Amino acid sequence: MDNEWMCRIRVISFDGDDTLWDFGRVMRHSLKHALEELRVHVPGARSADLTIDEMIAIRDRLAGAERCAGVRLEEVRRLAFEETLVSIGVRDPALAGHLNAVYLKHRFGDIELYDDVLPAFDALAKRFQLGLLTNGNTYPKCCGLEAFFQFAVFAQDHGFEKPDPRLFHVALQEANCLGGDMLHVGDSLRADVAGAQNAGVKSVWLNRDRARMTGACRPDLEIARLTELIALLPDAEKDRE
Repeated sequence: MDNEWMCRIRVISFDGDDTLWDFGRVMRHSLKHALEELRVHVPGARSADLTIDEMIAIRDRLAGAERCAGVRLEEVRRLAFEETLVSIGVRDPALAGHLNAVYLKHRFGDIELYDDVLPAFDALAKRFQLGLLTNGNTYPKCCGLEAFFQFAVFAQDHGFEKPDPRLFHVALQEANCLGGDMLHVGDSLRADVAGAQNAGVKSVWLNRDRARMTGACRPDLEIARLTELIALLPDAEKDRE
Protein backbone atom coordinates (compact mmCIF):
# COMPACT_ATOMS: atom_id res chain seq x y z
CA MET A 1 0.00 0.00 0.00
CA ASP A 2 1.28 3.43 -0.91
CA ASN A 3 1.44 5.21 2.41
CA GLU A 4 3.08 8.42 1.32
CA TRP A 5 -0.07 10.41 2.16
CA MET A 6 -0.21 8.76 5.58
CA CYS A 7 3.08 10.32 6.57
CA ARG A 8 1.46 13.76 6.30
CA ILE A 9 -1.33 13.01 8.76
CA ARG A 10 -1.05 14.85 12.05
CA VAL A 11 -4.75 15.35 12.87
CA ILE A 12 -7.52 12.75 13.12
CA SER A 13 -11.17 13.77 13.39
CA PHE A 14 -13.82 11.31 14.49
CA ASP A 15 -17.53 11.07 13.92
CA GLY A 16 -19.45 10.41 17.16
CA ASP A 17 -22.73 8.51 16.83
CA ASP A 18 -22.23 4.87 15.78
CA THR A 19 -18.48 5.45 15.50
CA LEU A 20 -17.50 5.95 19.14
CA TRP A 21 -20.76 4.76 20.75
CA ASP A 22 -23.97 2.99 19.74
CA PHE A 23 -26.37 5.89 19.30
CA GLY A 24 -29.44 3.77 18.56
CA ARG A 25 -28.95 1.80 21.75
CA VAL A 26 -28.58 4.79 24.07
CA MET A 27 -31.44 6.63 22.32
CA ARG A 28 -33.87 3.74 22.82
CA HIS A 29 -32.66 3.25 26.38
CA SER A 30 -33.33 6.93 27.12
CA LEU A 31 -36.72 6.91 25.39
CA LYS A 32 -37.71 3.89 27.48
CA HIS A 33 -37.10 5.91 30.65
CA ALA A 34 -39.01 8.88 29.22
CA LEU A 35 -41.93 6.64 28.22
CA GLU A 36 -42.08 5.13 31.69
CA GLU A 37 -42.22 8.64 33.15
CA LEU A 38 -44.91 9.67 30.66
CA ARG A 39 -47.06 6.72 31.77
CA VAL A 40 -46.75 7.81 35.39
CA HIS A 41 -48.13 11.24 34.51
CA VAL A 42 -50.62 10.07 31.89
CA PRO A 43 -51.87 6.65 32.99
CA GLY A 44 -54.34 4.61 31.01
CA ALA A 45 -54.78 3.12 27.57
CA ARG A 46 -53.61 6.21 25.70
CA SER A 47 -50.06 6.02 27.02
CA ALA A 48 -50.05 2.24 27.42
CA ASP A 49 -50.36 1.79 23.65
CA LEU A 50 -47.60 4.29 22.82
CA THR A 51 -44.38 2.67 21.57
CA ILE A 52 -40.78 3.78 21.34
CA ASP A 53 -40.87 3.29 17.57
CA GLU A 54 -43.78 5.74 17.36
CA MET A 55 -41.84 8.25 19.45
CA ILE A 56 -38.85 7.91 17.14
CA ALA A 57 -41.06 8.40 14.07
CA ILE A 58 -42.61 11.55 15.54
CA ARG A 59 -39.17 13.00 16.27
CA ASP A 60 -37.87 12.14 12.80
CA ARG A 61 -40.85 13.77 11.08
CA LEU A 62 -40.47 16.86 13.21
CA ALA A 63 -36.72 17.10 12.57
CA GLY A 64 -37.41 17.27 8.83
CA ALA A 65 -40.03 19.99 9.16
CA GLU A 66 -39.33 23.59 8.23
CA ARG A 67 -40.19 24.78 11.73
CA CYS A 68 -37.13 22.92 13.07
CA ALA A 69 -34.63 24.32 10.58
CA GLY A 70 -31.72 25.69 12.58
CA VAL A 71 -33.17 24.47 15.89
CA ARG A 72 -30.72 22.81 18.27
CA LEU A 73 -31.15 19.08 18.69
CA GLU A 74 -32.09 19.20 22.38
CA GLU A 75 -34.94 21.57 21.49
CA VAL A 76 -36.05 19.35 18.60
CA ARG A 77 -36.31 16.50 21.08
CA ARG A 78 -38.39 18.64 23.49
CA LEU A 79 -40.73 19.62 20.67
CA ALA A 80 -41.00 15.93 19.76
CA PHE A 81 -42.18 15.17 23.28
CA GLU A 82 -44.82 17.89 22.88
CA GLU A 83 -45.97 16.24 19.64
CA THR A 84 -45.90 12.83 21.29
CA LEU A 85 -48.19 14.06 24.04
CA VAL A 86 -50.53 15.64 21.50
CA SER A 87 -50.69 12.28 19.67
CA ILE A 88 -52.28 10.75 22.79
CA GLY A 89 -54.58 13.72 23.39
CA VAL A 90 -52.51 15.69 25.92
CA ARG A 91 -51.36 19.29 25.51
CA ASP A 92 -48.83 19.97 28.27
CA PRO A 93 -45.59 21.80 27.34
CA ALA A 94 -44.40 21.63 30.95
CA LEU A 95 -44.69 17.85 30.97
CA ALA A 96 -42.90 17.72 27.62
CA GLY A 97 -40.05 19.70 29.15
CA HIS A 98 -39.91 17.29 32.09
CA LEU A 99 -39.84 14.26 29.77
CA ASN A 100 -37.08 15.89 27.77
CA ALA A 101 -35.04 16.37 30.94
CA VAL A 102 -35.49 12.70 31.83
CA TYR A 103 -34.49 11.69 28.32
CA LEU A 104 -31.39 13.89 28.25
CA LYS A 105 -30.29 12.69 31.68
CA HIS A 106 -30.02 9.16 30.31
CA ARG A 107 -29.06 10.14 26.77
CA PHE A 108 -25.93 11.93 27.99
CA GLY A 109 -25.32 10.04 31.23
CA ASP A 110 -25.65 6.43 30.09
CA ILE A 111 -23.45 6.42 26.99
CA GLU A 112 -21.25 3.34 26.65
CA LEU A 113 -18.21 3.67 24.43
CA TYR A 114 -17.36 0.83 22.09
CA ASP A 115 -14.63 -1.26 23.70
CA ASP A 116 -11.99 -0.26 21.14
CA VAL A 117 -12.33 3.51 21.65
CA LEU A 118 -10.19 4.10 24.74
CA PRO A 119 -7.35 1.74 23.69
CA ALA A 120 -7.23 3.43 20.28
CA PHE A 121 -7.37 6.94 21.70
CA ASP A 122 -4.72 6.20 24.34
CA ALA A 123 -2.29 5.22 21.59
CA LEU A 124 -3.28 7.72 18.90
CA ALA A 125 -3.33 10.76 21.20
CA LYS A 126 0.41 10.34 21.72
CA ARG A 127 1.03 10.79 18.00
CA PHE A 128 -1.84 12.87 16.60
CA GLN A 129 -4.12 15.76 17.43
CA LEU A 130 -7.62 14.31 17.87
CA GLY A 131 -10.96 16.00 17.35
CA LEU A 132 -14.70 15.37 17.17
CA LEU A 133 -16.63 16.22 13.99
CA THR A 134 -20.30 15.32 14.32
CA ASN A 135 -23.83 15.94 13.13
CA GLY A 136 -25.00 14.86 16.59
CA ASN A 137 -25.04 16.53 19.97
CA THR A 138 -23.07 14.27 22.31
CA TYR A 139 -20.54 16.50 24.02
CA PRO A 140 -17.10 15.05 24.90
CA LYS A 141 -17.59 15.62 28.64
CA CYS A 142 -20.68 13.40 28.53
CA CYS A 143 -18.69 10.36 27.51
CA GLY A 144 -15.37 10.95 29.26
CA LEU A 145 -13.44 11.89 26.13
CA GLU A 146 -12.86 15.60 26.77
CA ALA A 147 -9.21 15.00 27.66
CA PHE A 148 -8.55 13.47 24.24
CA PHE A 149 -10.20 16.01 21.95
CA GLN A 150 -8.35 19.19 21.11
CA PHE A 151 -11.31 20.46 19.07
CA ALA A 152 -14.98 19.60 18.69
CA VAL A 153 -17.12 20.70 15.75
CA PHE A 154 -20.91 20.31 15.95
CA ALA A 155 -23.03 20.73 12.83
CA GLN A 156 -25.84 22.35 14.83
CA ASP A 157 -23.51 25.26 15.68
CA HIS A 158 -22.89 26.11 12.02
CA GLY A 159 -26.12 25.60 10.08
CA PHE A 160 -24.81 22.84 7.82
CA GLU A 161 -23.90 19.22 8.39
CA LYS A 162 -21.83 16.41 6.93
CA PRO A 163 -21.42 15.65 4.06
CA ASP A 164 -21.28 19.41 3.44
CA PRO A 165 -17.54 20.08 2.97
CA ARG A 166 -17.91 23.38 4.82
CA LEU A 167 -18.14 21.51 8.12
CA PHE A 168 -14.82 19.81 7.39
CA HIS A 169 -13.35 23.21 6.56
CA VAL A 170 -14.41 24.40 10.00
CA ALA A 171 -12.57 21.42 11.52
CA LEU A 172 -9.46 22.24 9.50
CA GLN A 173 -9.55 25.77 10.84
CA GLU A 174 -10.01 24.51 14.40
CA ALA A 175 -7.09 22.13 13.99
CA ASN A 176 -4.98 24.76 12.19
CA CYS A 177 -4.03 22.37 9.42
CA LEU A 178 -4.43 21.72 5.70
CA GLY A 179 -6.72 19.10 4.16
CA GLY A 180 -3.84 16.76 3.46
CA ASP A 181 -2.83 16.84 7.12
CA MET A 182 -6.13 15.48 8.43
CA LEU A 183 -7.77 12.07 8.42
CA HIS A 184 -11.48 11.68 9.18
CA VAL A 185 -12.93 8.47 10.63
CA GLY A 186 -16.62 7.62 10.54
CA ASP A 187 -19.22 4.92 9.97
CA SER A 188 -21.10 6.58 7.10
CA LEU A 189 -19.92 6.35 3.49
CA ARG A 190 -22.12 9.29 2.55
CA ALA A 191 -21.65 11.67 5.48
CA ASP A 192 -18.11 10.82 6.57
CA VAL A 193 -16.25 9.39 3.59
CA ALA A 194 -17.79 11.41 0.76
CA GLY A 195 -17.93 14.53 2.91
CA ALA A 196 -14.26 14.28 3.80
CA GLN A 197 -13.16 13.59 0.27
CA ASN A 198 -15.14 16.55 -1.08
CA ALA A 199 -13.24 18.73 1.39
CA GLY A 200 -9.83 17.37 0.39
CA VAL A 201 -9.52 15.31 3.58
CA LYS A 202 -8.45 11.65 3.65
CA SER A 203 -11.09 9.26 4.99
CA VAL A 204 -11.45 6.04 6.94
CA TRP A 205 -14.64 4.01 6.78
CA LEU A 206 -15.27 2.31 10.13
CA ASN A 207 -17.21 -0.73 8.99
CA ARG A 208 -17.92 -2.50 12.29
CA ASP A 209 -20.49 -4.84 10.75
CA ARG A 210 -18.34 -5.61 7.70
CA ALA A 211 -21.13 -4.46 5.41
CA ARG A 212 -20.74 -4.60 1.65
CA MET A 213 -19.53 -1.35 0.15
CA THR A 214 -22.07 0.16 -2.23
CA GLY A 215 -22.00 3.17 -4.52
CA ALA A 216 -19.08 4.94 -6.12
CA CYS A 217 -17.62 6.40 -2.93
CA ARG A 218 -14.43 4.67 -1.82
CA PRO A 219 -12.60 5.42 1.44
CA ASP A 220 -8.85 5.74 1.64
CA LEU A 221 -8.86 3.10 4.40
CA GLU A 222 -11.43 0.63 5.69
CA ILE A 223 -11.29 -0.83 9.20
CA ALA A 224 -13.57 -2.88 11.44
CA ARG A 225 -12.11 -1.65 14.73
CA LEU A 226 -10.53 1.65 15.72
CA THR A 227 -7.48 -0.09 17.14
CA GLU A 228 -6.50 -1.07 13.60
CA LEU A 229 -5.47 2.54 13.04
CA ILE A 230 -2.63 2.22 15.54
CA ALA A 231 -0.65 -0.07 13.27
CA LEU A 232 -1.87 1.32 9.96
CA LEU A 233 -0.77 4.91 10.55
CA PRO A 234 2.97 5.58 10.62
CA ASP A 235 4.53 7.61 13.40
CA ALA A 236 5.24 10.86 11.59
CA GLU A 237 7.56 12.11 14.33
CA LYS A 238 9.77 9.02 14.07
CA ASP A 239 9.73 9.21 10.27
CA ARG A 240 11.19 12.71 10.46
CA GLU A 241 14.04 11.66 12.76
